[in-house]
Amino acid sequence: MAKLIAIVDDEQDILELVSLHLKRAGYETETFADASAFYRFLEKEIPSLLVLDLMLPDEDGLEVCKKLRRDTRCAGMPIVMLTARSEETDTIIGLELGADDYVKKPFSPKELVARVKALLRRGESQTESKSISIGSEVLMDLEKYT
Repeated sequence: MAKLIAIVDDEQDILELVSLHLKRAGYETETFADASAFYRFLEKEIPSLLVLDLMLPDEDGLEVCKKLRRDTRCAGMPIVMLTARSEETDTIIGLELGADDYVKKPFSPKELVARVKALLRRGESQTESKSISIGSEVLMDLEKYT
């Protein structure tokens, strides 16, 4: 089953461009023009990753990011900020508030897809079995004994 990527951006052309490239890479996408629509979607489903613009019409993307990091259902979901805010301080603030990556507009769709793949790969390796073998007879489950 394809992983679901949510894209929140108030620019329709950006939504379409990002969605197109992610679909070509084998992902399912859901697009949202504002934070409110995205929050309604979260009531039903949690995406594998979020591509988030910072300048939304109804709520600042930094606030969206902070809320998601406080929500136990979304706390581990990777967030890629995709924004026209290009100052170094903007990048630092975005990363410190919980973004996993920060991509500045204008951007390369191919690079964005590569970053999404890398974040999802990292997430997969962290959810793999947390057990270690010691010799041929001892198996320790680190999930149960930590």
